[in-house]
Amino acid sequence: MLVLWVCLVLLEHVRTEPSVENIHMLAPEEHEFILNLGHTEIPTDCYELWQESGGNARDGLYLIKPADAPIAVYCAMHEGGWTVVQHITVNSSVDFHRTWDEYKRGFGSLTGNHWLGNGYLHQLTGGLARYKLGIKLVDKDGVTKMGEYDPVLVENEDAQYRLRLGLFRGTAADALTVDTENYLHDNQRFTTKDRDNDNYFQNCAKLEFQGVPGGGWWYDACAGANLNRRNVIYWQKDCNKEHLCKYAWMMVKPSDHVKLVYGGDCKKDEL
Repeated sequence: MLVLWVCLVLLEHVRTEPSVENIHMLAPEEHEFILNLGHTEIPTDCYELWQESGGNARDGLYLIKPADAPIAVYCAMHEGGWTVVQHITVNSSVDFHRTWDEYKRGFGSLTGNHWLGNGYLHQLTGGLARYKLGIKLVDKDGVTKMGEYDPVLVENEDAQYRLRLGLFRGTAADALTVDTENYLHDNQRFTTKDRDNDNYFQNCAKLEFQGVPGGGWWYDACAGANLNRRNVIYWQKDCNKEHLCKYAWMMVKPSDHVKLVYGGDCKKDEL
């Protein structure tokens, strides 16, 4: 009887856990590592959790809810509550040469190399709050460079997940809105091997370097930056085939600035 009661309690616990849309990005043994699993309130993003903890939350897996359903993400809490949306290691075993649908839903492992998903990028950046994009690069000598674009918006699927970027600051080069070869990634639509939205006569996602295709990205014709190519992480002068980088991250968090919202009863925009 005791064994039956314990089983029923465990079954009820499973039933009351929220349905996680991107559970395919976690191995079964990693489900229990979600640090806020079972909490009744699910935050919008990692920054909200970081704030609630007084800045003391630890890095790791968390549930967030940027739209209607919870998703699992990796939170970079030690760096101020960033929600990680991409991580790649040079020569990653995770293949980034994926289809449009895979880039939409996300792939890889949230605890390793992954792309969170264009659908979730839109949910995070396309709401009422203003967000910024963080870039972190680590070269072969362990030197770290950072950059931020404020604000950032990834538009919806009807707009082909077009990337919109604001002002840049940081120690890394601005490789998305300024490029010496005139490859401007700002305002570009997303391209994958099965959905060609770039400005080149061929599909930039299919072009190979040392036998490895470019992977999905906001190509122009083609790239002054690409963090989804497995053999060479490319970010202008900071990361390239001559100056190798070992790791790259893309992250988002709310902007330090307030988003302009039009008030219907007002005669002008208000902060």
